[in-house]
Amino acid sequence: MFRFFDALRAGLNQRLFLGLKRYEAHYATYQPGDFYKRHLDSFRGRASRVVSLVLYLNEGWQLEDGGELRVFSPDNEDRMVGLVRPEAGRAALFLSEDVPHEVLPANRTRYSIACWFRQDEVPLPL
Repeated sequence: MFRFFDALRAGLNQRLFLGLKRYEAHYATYQPGDFYKRHLDSFRGRASRVVSLVLYLNEGWQLEDGGELRVFSPDNEDRMVGLVRPEAGRAALFLSEDVPHEVLPANRTRYSIACWFRQDEVPLPL
């Protein structure tokens, strides 16, 4: 998995000149009824999280299982522009500062890996 993240970071830098230096990732489990309200993954102008990636790990996910990623327009936060069903092997990639999104309530346990590609350096220990 880490090789994939490293290769994606290098590819984004090579093709889009983003200056991504590192990434952080976490494994997320949503229990039935869990959701995540509309948000951005980074505060504008902080040059921390630049690109967000969500990888889905749910085999046999059905429409009635819910838990979709709802994506909104950067220009109009009230306009939905995408709905991503969290099926195994599916991924969503978007700009962290610009793309509002939310996770709809899941009706069964939902698994994913969230990864944020960053431009900032690793903080030095005190």
